[in-house]
Amino acid sequence: MLGVFSSSIVSPPEELVAAGSRTPSPKITATALVNRFVETNESAVSLQVGDNVQLAYTHHKESPLLPRSFAVKDEIFCLFEGALDNLGSLRQQYGLAKSANEVILVIEAYKALRDRAPYPPNHVVGHLSGNFAFVVFDKSTSTLFVASDQYGKVPLYWGITADGYVAFANDADLLKGACGKSLASFPQGCFFSTAVGGLRSYENPKHKITAVPAADEEIWGATFKVEGSAVFAATE
Repeated sequence: MLGVFSSSIVSPPEELVAAGSRTPSPKITATALVNRFVETNESAVSLQVGDNVQLAYTHHKESPLLPRSFAVKDEIFCLFEGALDNLGSLRQQYGLAKSANEVILVIEAYKALRDRAPYPPNHVVGHLSGNFAFVVFDKSTSTLFVASDQYGKVPLYWGITADGYVAFANDADLLKGACGKSLASFPQGCFFSTAVGGLRSYENPKHKITAVPAADEEIWGATFKVEGSAVFAATE
């Protein structure tokens, strides 16, 4: 899966900008990145949302245990990969039909966060049990919400393209070729929200997240670490 967002939606993380500046490397534009994804993945679907967002996904080579899904509801777009162990109880909690899958559940959880303020984001993501990564874009408010499970079982990476777009994908090689050293593994047990102003740990909401510059030989430009935690974001 792939989500690409212009700087009018999300400001490029300073840590990734700095990483790209330390070690200049070839990059491509956001449009070229989406085209590369479509060209290299069978049965890929891409979608332009307004002028500032592009989304793409495919079922090609997906794990049967960690399927990918996509849905749109009430102008909320969601890319989801993985599986929730407590989907049944969450359906009941949010009043959803038994046919509702993970991607619909995440959209409803996001809507609860958006419409029932103050409703801490860490409560929404903290209730999800399983292996997952997802990208939510709310067109009505131009809000981006991204999260990864606490164990990082579903890979998720983010980087900055040549034209300053922030890209999220489950394919490190895809982003490496597009973002150069402005690339990192998205930290497990964390969420990124433009509504709350950046990256947060939902496991340890009060703990600060810092970026450690990566060694030159690593493909990453930086490694994000939750302070007080022994878990590193770049561990696959």
